[in-house]
Amino acid sequence: MNPIDSPSAADSPSPLAPPSTNSSTDTGNPADAIPPEPVELYGTDYKRDPYPLYAELRDRGPVHRVRFPSGVCAWLVTGYDAAQQALTDPRLGKHHSRGNAAWRARASIMPEPQHSQLQVHLLHQDPPRHTAMRRMITDAFAPQRVEALRPRFQEMADALLDRFADAGRADLVAEFAAHFPFRVLAEVIGLPEEFAVRFDRDWGKVVQPVGPADPARPAYEARLRGLQQYIADLVVHKRRAPGADLLSRLVAGRDAGELTQEELDSMIFQLLVAGQEPVTNQITTALVTLLRHPAHLAALAAHPELLPRAVEELLRHDAAFELTTWRFFAEDSELHGTRIPAGDSVIVSLCAANRDPRRFADADALDFDRSPNPHLAFGHGIHFCPGAALARAELQIALGTLLRRLPDLRPAVPEEELSWIPAVLARGVNHLPVTYTPHASHASHTPEGAGAHGRSSAPIGAAPQPAAPGCPMTAARTTGTTGTPGAAC
Repeated sequence: MNPIDSPSAADSPSPLAPPSTNSSTDTGNPADAIPPEPVELYGTDYKRDPYPLYAELRDRGPVHRVRFPSGVCAWLVTGYDAAQQALTDPRLGKHHSRGNAAWRARASIMPEPQHSQLQVHLLHQDPPRHTAMRRMITDAFAPQRVEALRPRFQEMADALLDRFADAGRADLVAEFAAHFPFRVLAEVIGLPEEFAVRFDRDWGKVVQPVGPADPARPAYEARLRGLQQYIADLVVHKRRAPGADLLSRLVAGRDAGELTQEELDSMIFQLLVAGQEPVTNQITTALVTLLRHPAHLAALAAHPELLPRAVEELLRHDAAFELTTWRFFAEDSELHGTRIPAGDSVIVSLCAANRDPRRFADADALDFDRSPNPHLAFGHGIHFCPGAALARAELQIALGTLLRRLPDLRPAVPEEELSWIPAVLARGVNHLPVTYTPHASHASHTPEGAGAHGRSSAPIGAAPQPAAPGCPMTAARTTGTTGTPGAAC
């Protein structure tokens, strides 16, 4: 449920700024060292493959000065141990009031009054308010409830596949990934059908940075106003016709004084935007990874009992929620030997942590046998994603259904033609054209082996099979096998 660019290689031979001299003031304290020039976290090359940059940054140390497209400078945490510590550091708070003037001048992409009305949800709260608000939503996403709803989610996935499974070619974003997570979310939170039909997926773009001088700003503000009116209409509907669902409980909580109006609107905003888009993106990143590793794709298609473990590894290997949202120190503080001014933003790179070779052997390899696999794709600490169980189920069902019903799945375009979304915090592609073999017998809605959690003797560790003739995504690319680093995402 959590919401979400890499340096441009065209600017210099290396995406990194020159190493800091680490010269310090008279105190000799490394925390007082002069900060280096910030590393730019944006650009087409970075979005396509940020992992070489993350490897360089990890080698240099755990904390780095970075710059985002908006011009905001922040402190990026890259290593696994450093990430875990930062995500549980009680000194780091998330409420936007902690941000200093330099951060506030560039980071608030929403205009007022919308920023104050829609940005006080769980991701921007600290205890004890965060604790009370989070308690109101946890039951809806409890693992037991998710498991009970699996048959319904499977029906939704198959209904989407029925529309294009016999075509032999499809854009898996437009035809499936853009729709399945929203349908699941609507079921889980109690979104009425008439409101589900009204929802405009473009509203999800309001979390992507569009500065005040950007030519796209008017369209951005129009989307924001449209979403805000949608939320207002939804609240009125749930107040008039309440049900035994999460949205009704939140509206009742507002009426009972447990939530302010701004908190209610913000929580609905977070559910609608952050509750679906990251799963859409994670389906696409997982599929891109599998298409890059055809032996793993074939093994997973043949042995669906591998899905639970495979999904965990796909989450680790390339997480859709690439960076966390802002955190702030209330006073000047030291973080792993680096002095961080009060109110400067601190951001954790979950993707960099998940590829840290000090925590994961052959960290760049895709290894479905990896165990244990304590990845940080859903965060860590009190802000661990409350919808993690739901996201896992969605990914297992989505990938299992696609691989079962679209045999011989392969990319339809060269990888260079894939367009990665420009969102600052997220990874995913806008379109994913594929081809496959249409066959009536594959339209069965009974997934053989679905739900099994056992191990399999699938030959993932064996030498990979040659890529399908003409497969553009695997041309001139070394396919990794278990224990052997392959091409980094």
